[in-house]
Amino acid sequence: MPVATYGLVALDCTDPEALAAFYQGVLGGEVKRGSDRWYELHAPGGARLAFQHAPGHRPPAWPRSDLNSQQEHLDFRVTDMEAAQREVLALGAVPLDLDDRDGERGFRVFADPAGHPFCLCRS
Repeated sequence: MPVATYGLVALDCTDPEALAAFYQGVLGGEVKRGSDRWYELHAPGGARLAFQHAPGHRPPAWPRSDLNSQQEHLDFRVTDMEAAQREVLALGAVPLDLDDRDGERGFRVFADPAGHPFCLCRS
């Protein structure tokens, strides 16, 4: 018997409203404001992401494993890698590692506008 059920993933950032809008552009869904310090994205399919104001937030340094390592990352499945890449870059993502070895590796790594790494993964 499980101890808990999944609730959400919360990301620290300096501008939760802007980061919620970024992920809404990536995933769709509805952004709900909890307060000036907390926004939630209710994505299609039931997943939830929260964005919490953290004034001293420092973006992770991907792919370092020492101080300020990636801390977490999100994976998103896509059917058209090139189209998805264009879209996330237009939304403000920063490319971190686009060498998917001509599709052999199956993913590309980006950072969201607050610096959190995420991957676009071939379905």
